[in-house]
Amino acid sequence: MKPSVGIREVAQHAGVSNATVSNVLNRPDVVAPATRQRVLAAIEELGFVRNESARQLRAGRSRVLAYVVLDAANPFFTDVARGVEDAAREAGFALFLCNSASDGGREREYLELLQEQRVEGILITPVDADNAQLAERGTPVVLVDREATDGSRCSVAVDDVLGGELAVTHLIENGHTRIAMVGGPLSIQQVRDRREGAMRALTTAGLPADALTFLETRGLQVAEGRGAGERLVGLPASRRPTAAFCANDLLALGLLQSMTQQGLRVPDDLAVVGYDDIEFAAAAAVPLTSVRQPRDQLGRTAAQLLLAENEPDHEHRHVKFQPELVVRASTAIKR
Repeated sequence: MKPSVGIREVAQHAGVSNATVSNVLNRPDVVAPATRQRVLAAIEELGFVRNESARQLRAGRSRVLAYVVLDAANPFFTDVARGVEDAAREAGFALFLCNSASDGGREREYLELLQEQRVEGILITPVDADNAQLAERGTPVVLVDREATDGSRCSVAVDDVLGGELAVTHLIENGHTRIAMVGGPLSIQQVRDRREGAMRALTTAGLPADALTFLETRGLQVAEGRGAGERLVGLPASRRPTAAFCANDLLALGLLQSMTQQGLRVPDDLAVVGYDDIEFAAAAAVPLTSVRQPRDQLGRTAAQLLLAENEPDHEHRHVKFQPELVVRASTAIKR
């Protein structure tokens, strides 16, 4: 294996002191142009790569942000991460992406590791927003797609209560009075908020609470949507919902698959509304009506708030975006 090249070897090759090489790397403006070019040529010839970890350790900070996502398999989070990355790159930072997979233990392990690596700041869509580890070591943290209700840190979210209300109001206006909500587990704040919005829509329309059948799932994946579809079709015909609101698009896509497999038609036999409006929603076999979240804007705004954490007189802010209902073929006016 080729031995690593250090500052000493570069200095010897260029005929300068170690301090001059260090200045070229860290304060190039204090080095004469001719000397600077000679050192840079030596760096190129020898293949020197600076030890960024050591530099960060000395400085106590890095040029790296991290985003701990709830589920990397969900395109919603990768779209948000793209917005984070764009804002980070524009500010001269790299981005580490970590997947908690909705596992609290895994989330804590990542937080510990990121704090040990002295990342500049952490963005997180948390399994548990009250996790004390989020703030215990002084690393700036911004919550993404989750509201910081105690004001202890910045956060960026979408009004999920309103989103649930928009979805179910749309179904009620199309004549549906027996509606299912598919989502879970209820330990996830977004699911609870979207369910609250669904119940609010029923109240506004003068419908009883039992007009909504809640089909709780173990997660927010396509397979869970398929399973919920089987459970829905198994309900007695007299109380079987004619429409379903899913807590995210992956569940809705699974539900669509289940309906097709069981010989039922969408929207004729079951109208379906999803949430997030990921790219696959419009491309589904039956284009999916969905509640759109501004994913790129969520990511960009969260990164900008995180980068502002070290500014003088910084005050924590909570930014809440408004969702938008996008109507497609998976819902239709009930005749």
